[in-house]
Amino acid sequence: MLDLARGAAACDVIEGGSVEVLRDLHRPGCAAAIWQRRLPPLFSQWLDALPDGCLPRLRSGVPLHGVANLVQDTCRAAFSGADAGQALLAQDVARLAAEFSRIAGKDALQIRLDVVRGNACSKFHVDYVPARLLCTYRGAGTQYGLASETGEPAQVQQMQAGWVGLFRGRLWPGDLPCGLLHRSPPIAGSGETRLLLVIDAAQDSDD
Repeated sequence: MLDLARGAAACDVIEGGSVEVLRDLHRPGCAAAIWQRRLPPLFSQWLDALPDGCLPRLRSGVPLHGVANLVQDTCRAAFSGADAGQALLAQDVARLAAEFSRIAGKDALQIRLDVVRGNACSKFHVDYVPARLLCTYRGAGTQYGLASETGEPAQVQQMQAGWVGLFRGRLWPGDLPCGLLHRSPPIAGSGETRLLLVIDAAQDSDD
């Protein structure tokens, strides 16, 4: 059983209103760093107005310098509306990829844009990667909380759309296990469709 006594596990969640907060993942005891940002209103409106069938779906390895073009090409293939919206999404994913690359020290990345309608990854877990970046562009955000004696968190927090979370995984270097669990929010039957960005180092990607 995971020991959550002080100093026995990484349990801290550091939140902030600027992108620099993500770099706090390297602080001792930090399990996740969350950038609490707001997407530009016109960008959010564009995302929310897209028919489900036009949401971009992507799962590909790519070097950092190719991220923006990859996302824009994916949007065009999905018929995802105006060029302005496509460009904003591509630029934002590229920005987050650059920040992840800086923190992880990796230029080869695995980029996913998942369109989620059901209860995908609905069990609380820690990923088998060193670190993972999550950003929900549309719909309910990722849920997270400290592991308890029963396994699942006693208290659950939830990210908002647009927020960026950088979570330690099981393979994070160091002696402390990660005491923070996360999951996709259960949305089956709600009629909601989420658009989720996932960024890993290429060799670390898992489901």
